[in-house]
Amino acid sequence: MPARTVPARRRGAFVAVAVALFCVQLDFFALNLAVPGIAVELGVTVSAAQWTLSAYMLAIGCFFVVGGRAGDVFGRRGSLLAGIAVFAAGSVGCALASGLGPLVAARIVQGVGAAFVFPVSVSVITNTFPDGIRVKALGAVFGVANIGTALGPFVGGGFTEGPGWRWIFWLMVPLSVFSLLTAVVYVPDSRDTSASRELDLLGCALIVCALAAVTLAVERGDAWGWTSAPTLACSVSAGIAGGLFLVRERLARHPLVDLRLFRNVPYVVVTATGSLSNMGYGVTVFLATLYLQDVRGLPPLLAGTVFLAPALMVAVSGPLGARLARYMRPTAVMALAGAVAGTGMCALSLVEVWWLYVPVFAWCGLGLGLGWTFAGVATQQVVAPARAGEASGVLLTFLVTLGAIALAGTAAAISAAPPQRPPQDTYDAILRLGGVVLFATAVVVTAVRHRPVRPGRVPPLPVRAGDDTTARGPRDRRPRR
Repeated sequence: MPARTVPARRRGAFVAVAVALFCVQLDFFALNLAVPGIAVELGVTVSAAQWTLSAYMLAIGCFFVVGGRAGDVFGRRGSLLAGIAVFAAGSVGCALASGLGPLVAARIVQGVGAAFVFPVSVSVITNTFPDGIRVKALGAVFGVANIGTALGPFVGGGFTEGPGWRWIFWLMVPLSVFSLLTAVVYVPDSRDTSASRELDLLGCALIVCALAAVTLAVERGDAWGWTSAPTLACSVSAGIAGGLFLVRERLARHPLVDLRLFRNVPYVVVTATGSLSNMGYGVTVFLATLYLQDVRGLPPLLAGTVFLAPALMVAVSGPLGARLARYMRPTAVMALAGAVAGTGMCALSLVEVWWLYVPVFAWCGLGLGLGWTFAGVATQQVVAPARAGEASGVLLTFLVTLGAIALAGTAAAISAAPPQRPPQDTYDAILRLGGVVLFATAVVVTAVRHRPVRPGRVPPLPVRAGDDTTARGPRDRRPRR
């Protein structure tokens, strides 16, 4: 490849990946406000219409690990193209669905496509851009993707009140086609050259079964009853399948997930704090949606407008995290995010004046968005680029699965609240609990982040992109002198 074409290919790959992630994020956050409209048009209950969200979460959570590792093993370009094409096909199916069953089936197809797009996109950027600008490129990609997060509630509310919820999915089609064509032209192929072109199919089946069972249990537990036979059956199945998966990965010649990844303490710290931030974000958005529509009585479009302020802060958090990474260690950035998010959630629970709600909500969005967005950047700094897809897939699996558990727990707490208690009091108590947990986590991360390094058990995290530890994986744990 001539040297003069390299910058153009990088820009093209960036555009293709950024638009694909924008579509995934916009689709994910736009449909929440459309659920009542879907229920009315299809003639079903709101509880039944919630399956449009649950099915998507089920599919996307189950296939993150598979999608990320498939890209590493078989080639990231082909996996990205396949994921975008499947997502686009699912979008068409959703737009044309004549009933709830076909809509839920199409949402599953969308979720499988998105599960390939997200981790493979991150590994494409990691392997396309050199060390010196990789973190900046990742931050910018997440910034564009988070614009979809910002616009999601507004688009969902606007389409629901205007031409109809189906236009949420029609919007995805031309954007996905543009991303697909751009990726065909510009995205270079890469893969983990040390890995055999074999995918651990038994491991794939076990992890999908485990995640499907746990997602069903937490998503439908409140409707089924937490002690009902279906919920208990799903929980037991998840435990058995999860245990068998761990055994399989220890014995497999070419494991889907190298369990030594979890010996990488910086990776574990970043993944854990990022997961907590994502849990906090999901809970805060859910409670704010209930507060704005049920307590304040705002229509979907106006409620979506209120979400623009925090969502724009989430969009800013991608580039902000990349800039902070030039001067701070990843764990320090994560601790800062936790402190901002924790104080924001606690403050939001105390706000009584309406005009103050929006800026405090925006402060929450900044901290929570920085936490879960920068986790995607930070994990790429502490693993080998060859296994970038695997690391991203594992991170995203934790983000989505634990986020679903947090939402289920929140819904259960609201349902269990005494009828005479005002709903806002319950919302505020949950927000304060989440804020305290995030702030305490930030304090703990700040206090212990150097301790594993001093005895030489793990490499210290890089201060700047391009430090020599950036390219080391979990197998190379020599301390940097």
